[in-house]
Amino acid sequence: MSDLTLCECFARDGLQHETDFIATGTKVALIDRFARAGFARVEATSYSNPAVVPQFADATEVLQALPRVDGVYYKATCANVRAVERALADLEAGCGANEISLLVSASESHSQRNLKQSRAAQWQRIEAMAAAAQGRFRLIGTISVAFGCPFEGAIDTTSVLADVERFAALGVRHVTLGDTIGVATQAATQQLFRAMREACPEVDAIAHFHDTRGTGIVNYLAALEAGVRHFDVAFGGVGGHPAKVKYGGGVTGNVCTEDFVNVLETMGVETGIDLAAMMDASAACEEALGRTLASRVARTGLNPLLAARSGSPAAQHAASAA
Repeated sequence: MSDLTLCECFARDGLQHETDFIATGTKVALIDRFARAGFARVEATSYSNPAVVPQFADATEVLQALPRVDGVYYKATCANVRAVERALADLEAGCGANEISLLVSASESHSQRNLKQSRAAQWQRIEAMAAAAQGRFRLIGTISVAFGCPFEGAIDTTSVLADVERFAALGVRHVTLGDTIGVATQAATQQLFRAMREACPEVDAIAHFHDTRGTGIVNYLAALEAGVRHFDVAFGGVGGHPAKVKYGGGVTGNVCTEDFVNVLETMGVETGIDLAAMMDASAACEEALGRTLASRVARTGLNPLLAARSGSPAAQHAASAA
């Protein structure tokens, strides 16, 4: 059994910047594919204001239609107390998510530009959201631009650790460090995650890196070496920013699910993912968006050495796809 937890972010972080609305039924089918392929966490939707992010105007409808796989956490992104109230209403109706997120920017400038308010005000909002959740969801804290800000540059490690501690004080036991603009290095990744695990051992660290400069997988392996066991990924490397916010010229995609899983499995690290189902889901994601996505493995097939090392049907798919 794998001790890694991969969160598939295609349906939320991946779709947030897509200008064409993806049909509700298509979203539901994809999310269900992800869960059945072995992803223990799946970003399902966002309770964003439909006027701001119209892609998620169907948040409740998606959750109502979504089959559930036992043991899987389905995450709904929440930006404010009103969003938490919507999540609670869906939960009361028997169709809610079982995980929601709380977001803070590591820099004042990014907070003002991205969240439209100061860090101090955002922390007040987070405290109100945590209280409004009434302990009925697993809470995921997220710290954006933890490794570097597009407006302020380097971020002080002590400030990031203080944010982790503030989340922990609110009962948040999973905290994501986001490399929002893809500037992290292997050394910085290991240093920050090791410092986080030492300062708050009760908190599970989650890595959420963008592959802006082709360093996403390298940094994920550095995080793995530093003891991180939770990673966010997205099929085809899609997503990474809202439509109106384009850092790095818009090249801010998430780490490709297919490529990272291929690397881990080739290393002998069990992911818990059904490789054949993953490749089928990869093709379904490209079909849903109507274009070729960024995954190299989707083009070349899984490493054929996987099949040589294992006789399982999933591993054999590596050879047949190559």
